[in-house]
Amino acid sequence: MNNEINYLHSNTTEIILKCYFDVYNKLGFGFLEKVYENAMLIELREAGLTVSNQVPIEVFYKKEKVGNYFADLLVNDNVIVELKAGEGAIIEEHEVQLINYLRATTIEVGLVLLFGKKPQFKRKVFTNNLKK
Repeated sequence: MNNEINYLHSNTTEIILKCYFDVYNKLGFGFLEKVYENAMLIELREAGLTVSNQVPIEVFYKKEKVGNYFADLLVNDNVIVELKAGEGAIIEEHEVQLINYLRATTIEVGLVLLFGKKPQFKRKVFTNNLKK
């Protein structure tokens, strides 16, 4: 993971990924997403990060609110983490969901973490006029 040194918020995402693999190695796969969310909260806080769960995200269209969503985790107020649990792989819909969360906020970096038969993750970056 050291090759990510030049990426936006790479220090934070590197710690998140270490915590993710620690949780995965201890719990394996097969639990509900909420179990992994609670374990990640513990692990991330023990790693010294500031973390909130089920963070509301409001979606606007032409300055009117058109929807509400909840990000699984917000770490250090600059990385959204979306957790998935299941047997499969990270699919396009998981990535699109994360991109939409980034699109709707001032946050530019996100991670999808899959607690599946094999641990998988995707890092996404999205910038728009909300980021300015």
